[in-house]
Amino acid sequence: MEKQARITSKGQITVPREVRRVLGVRPGDKLLFESDENGVRVRPVRTKSPFAKFKGIGNPGIGSGREGIIRWVRELRGQ
Repeated sequence: MEKQARITSKGQITVPREVRRVLGVRPGDKLLFESDENGVRVRPVRTKSPFAKFKGIGNPGIGSGREGIIRWVRELRGQ
């Protein structure tokens, strides 16, 4: 894939739609520019797991995290 973007007078660019889709980024996401001997790479900054929003989705009534699971097991055992 080869796409171009123009830099504004304020140093801003618009990332082409196809590039945003490949990177999996949306408005408000951050991009990291890394340079090495081969050039510059752009990659999304992932601050949390992309799966975090699905955590606990199939377990209604069970709290998230280790403590929630332990509490649920203790309730099942009657402790």
